[in-house]
Amino acid sequence: MKQTILFAAAIALATTAHAQDSAARNMASGCAICHGTDGRAVTKDVVPLAGLPAQHIASQMRAFRDGQRPATVMHQIAKGYSDAQIDAIAAWYAVQPR
Repeated sequence: MKQTILFAAAIALATTAHAQDSAARNMASGCAICHGTDGRAVTKDVVPLAGLPAQHIASQMRAFRDGQRPATVMHQIAKGYSDAQIDAIAAWYAVQPR
């Protein structure tokens, strides 16, 4: 009985983690047009996000959103995300290979 409950809990956690990862990947897909698929930008003009520390990505997105960092379009894009969404996107990019 105890093993069954632990197994069910492990499945639930794995399912939740997969759903969160999928949601973060879906939110980050809008970034691909400039930052490249999976955050590996193809030009020198755009920062590649893959593998950067999540805290750095999140702080930069918040700076764009809050008008503390100048931008051409990022300030408008970042305004569409909540703190939780920014954290999820940043975490997803942080684990992508460079």
